[in-house]
Amino acid sequence: PAKEIEAAAKHAGFAAGSGDIDGVRTHLHHTVNCLVGPEGEGFAPKEMNPCKALGNGAIPDTEDGITKQGLEAALEKANAGIAANDLAEAKAQAIQAQGLLDTLK
Repeated sequence: PAKEIEAAAKHAGFAAGSGDIDGVRTHLHHTVNCLVGPEGEGFAPKEMNPCKALGNGAIPDTEDGITKQGLEAALEKANAGIAANDLAEAKAQAIQAQGLLDTLK
């Protein structure tokens, strides 16, 4: 899960640095895909899965309860960013997701 968490954090950072809402959403989908894995709720099969070769998703691959809670909190932020219609709000959610993931690396 460590490499999946690292990749998810990296893509949340890409989302935070995007100049438009579509870029934020694209990278947050990548973040979600890394977190939930291909069998997880919210997985976007039409979006890239940067963690494809790393495992089944950081959340399903994590056994530690506290780490799993942190990953689920980051997932909530990523999903909130995807749902946001305002660029600043979407980026703020991406920054928060990245921050949560960075603490779990």
